[in-house]
Amino acid sequence: MLTDTKLRSLKPRKAVFRIADTNGLCIEMRPAGSKIWRYRYRFAGKANMLTVGEYPAVSLAEARAERDKARALLKGGADPAQVARIQRAAQIEDAGNTFKAMANELLEKRAKTLSPGSVVRERRMLEKDLGPFIGDFPVQDITAPLLLTALRKIEARGAVETAHRARAAASLVFRYAIATGRTKYNPASDLIGALTSPKTKHFASLTEPADVAKLLRAIYGYQGSPIVLAALKLSALLFVRPGELRHARWEDINLNNAEWRYVTSKTKTPHIVPLAKQAIEVLKDIQPYTRRSQYVLPGVRSTSRPISENTITAALRNLGFDKTMMTAHGFRAMARTLLDEVLGFRPDFIEHQLAHAVRDPLGRAYNRTSHLQERKKMMQAWADYLDALRLRSDLLSSTGSEQF
Repeated sequence: MLTDTKLRSLKPRKAVFRIADTNGLCIEMRPAGSKIWRYRYRFAGKANMLTVGEYPAVSLAEARAERDKARALLKGGADPAQVARIQRAAQIEDAGNTFKAMANELLEKRAKTLSPGSVVRERRMLEKDLGPFIGDFPVQDITAPLLLTALRKIEARGAVETAHRARAAASLVFRYAIATGRTKYNPASDLIGALTSPKTKHFASLTEPADVAKLLRAIYGYQGSPIVLAALKLSALLFVRPGELRHARWEDINLNNAEWRYVTSKTKTPHIVPLAKQAIEVLKDIQPYTRRSQYVLPGVRSTSRPISENTITAALRNLGFDKTMMTAHGFRAMARTLLDEVLGFRPDFIEHQLAHAVRDPLGRAYNRTSHLQERKKMMQAWADYLDALRLRSDLLSSTGSEQF
């Protein structure tokens, strides 16, 4: 029987040699000086040997415990060496099926359809917010309480909305892992409602007719760049997403057909913006300044790039509208509210024109031409309404909320 004193005193020889302990366990001394634990046994009438570990990393007591586990497997009719191979294979597979590995694999696929900025934000969330807590866990070992602990860490620093976005991002990873056969369970789905509800924040917007009239008169009195003036007017007339307006290209605009056709930045679907007479007039006014650029609203420093994302916001601030009053995105809320509450257009017409994901009663997405004729009439009515608001003498005061 071996002892720690005897094990420490063993010296290497020119050839490998073994010294027995008990019940098949032995130490194998190699010429290079390493000492390897081996368990010798017979299975199905054949001699076999299982490597247990290296001494002193695996102590004498630990080696004997592993030997006893192997003997128990033998009594149960299993080959310890085969069981060890299966376990090693599972460990290797688990290493490739960690949450981090799954997230990276999914992001590679999503990068083909997401904008670069969205990819960066998702990667940062998965790596910085969730990675330190669950990144190295195999996806099948992550439970709802474990994921919740990671999300609570985000909440604890006051980033409640980030915690909700992280839960949604984790859910995508688990759904992908389920689809690819790496797990059967999505713990993120069990956490809906478990996080603190975020305080809803809306883009500041003017929705009272008197306030909108004041805004329009300020815009039409703008004394700066004609390109910025056009951007402000088109923001009100078209109420598209600010980024889509910035990147509007002349090749996508057909003044004869009074249409602007492009692919939306958010839903990645084709969209049509009918152009009212007033919008066409703004575009024709700006065309001499920007026709040599691909962009309708090119930047000041380079016509090969559009105006910056802060241009419209800065212009609104210069006109006296701070961030609590109006934002570039606020033109959309302004149009949605007044088209519904004042002009009385059907909500689905408005949602289509806002390029939201509207579906029919069967759950199918409407195509870009849905209700196009009605939307053309709506866009012209909207432009006429804005003109009327701007010119109404009874709304020259900054007070009052009379409806048109």
